[in-house]
Amino acid sequence: MFKQTTAVTLLNLRSIPQRWGMSLATVLSIALVVGVLLGFMAMASGFRATVDGAGSDDVAIMLRGGAMAEMNSNVSRDEVRLLEAAPGIAAGAQGDPLISSELYVVADALRRTTGTRSNLALRGLGLHGPELRPQFSLVEGRMFEPGAAELVVGASVQREFEGFSLGETVRLGPNEWTVVGIFSTGGSVFDSEIWTDLGVVQNLYQRGSGVQTVRARLTSPDDIEVLREHVGNEPRLNLEVLTERDYFARSAGGTVTLIEWAGWPLAILMAIGALAGAWNAMYASVDARTRELATLRAIGFGGFPAFIAAMVEAIVLAFLGGLVGAGATWLLFDGVSASTLGSGFTQIVFAFAVTPGAAVQGVILAVIVGVLGGFVPAIRAARIPLLAVHAD
Repeated sequence: MFKQTTAVTLLNLRSIPQRWGMSLATVLSIALVVGVLLGFMAMASGFRATVDGAGSDDVAIMLRGGAMAEMNSNVSRDEVRLLEAAPGIAAGAQGDPLISSELYVVADALRRTTGTRSNLALRGLGLHGPELRPQFSLVEGRMFEPGAAELVVGASVQREFEGFSLGETVRLGPNEWTVVGIFSTGGSVFDSEIWTDLGVVQNLYQRGSGVQTVRARLTSPDDIEVLREHVGNEPRLNLEVLTERDYFARSAGGTVTLIEWAGWPLAILMAIGALAGAWNAMYASVDARTRELATLRAIGFGGFPAFIAAMVEAIVLAFLGGLVGAGATWLLFDGVSASTLGSGFTQIVFAFAVTPGAAVQGVILAVIVGVLGGFVPAIRAARIPLLAVHAD
């Protein structure tokens, strides 16, 4: 049985070039299915990596209780002063707490590629704001001066939007600003922001002395519980305390889920079409070899080897389609820059990331299509009657 199965399988595989048109169509249709799926998964992976890269376990973020995002939060000046004396917060070189009160507003800018306007986050930072971003580095220029209408711009903003090169003057809201520096945080979500002095944002946008969030460096990641307990026991504070990593995971989870849920149903619908294509291709393969299969049956070959051979042919074609789809997606999309709206209705720039895990899932989907598409034609191959050897 093993020898018969091997012989028939090799015969099938060697005859694939004789049916190259139908076989190529099967491979390409399955490759398209895998490409669509991996495109969505690459988008989700890239967005998740960008947001996760911004989070740190030793940085706490405090915002108004019940507020799901910074945009909906408000922290008073008195609350900030209470937090400055809270336990679990690390001290800076001068002995002052490593805290940054922050406030951001939405500003619009012109995209380089499309010429359309999109929202960006203009964030006002406290003195220690850059220190609380571990991967922060100034790529060009210098930091903004306190009290001046000066900006330092994330590398993604400078790359994707017009008017933010070093030394340029740009109008955001009611004021003109001068770009004095370009910074990078290693490709995290902060690279999609514009930073300036907190007091300037408060004054120009008439936000008073309040802020939206307070970030603080913890003496150790375990001290998040110490800080959370202190805030919970202080009646004058109505704040939620999260690690920065947990905050960004919460804010990004909905977007990642939406992207993935959009990708899988579309890929499955296309897989149904590819399944029909694989079915037709395998039926054509069996019909083209009817006399050949009947002859094998007449000289003593069983139906089971024919069934296995047809299934192997379908799986091989599907596997090739999966590899082609995964390879093409990686070549075309991996590292491509894109942007989407974040939780604050501002653009987050990220890069597509085709991961090995996603590629494996795509190939598995292709093989499943091959198995389903080849099953019924394989049964037909196993049941070719002996009389078919006399067919014209």
